[in-house]
Amino acid sequence: QVQLVESGGGLVQPGGSLTLSCTASGNIFSIYVMGWYRQAPGKQRELVANIDNIGYRNYVESVKGRFTISRDNTKNTLYLQMNSLRPEDTAVYYCNLIMTPLEYWGQGTQVTVSS
Repeated sequence: QVQLVESGGGLVQPGGSLTLSCTASGNIFSIYVMGWYRQAPGKQRELVANIDNIGYRNYVESVKGRFTISRDNTKNTLYLQMNSLRPEDTAVYYCNLIMTPLEYWGQGTQVTVSS
């Protein structure tokens, strides 16, 4: 079993920055993909960004150039640096870990971008 614990959400003004963290614990194998998803009210959950164990990154178009995903494999920790935040980035952000065929989710952390 794997547990994912997120932190770093909150309220920020448009144009501001936040960094999300997600620490994984439990039976984690060396090859896995971690990512961030988000779900805004009334919308489907969407992939924001993910990164594999060799550092290949993938971003949704709307966050390219503003968000940076990174991971520290020694700490089993995933990060999402979010800059130039917009009101449309407001959502619950979820950490995700895939060790095929297993998949795990964090409990979610709220990010609100508002003046």
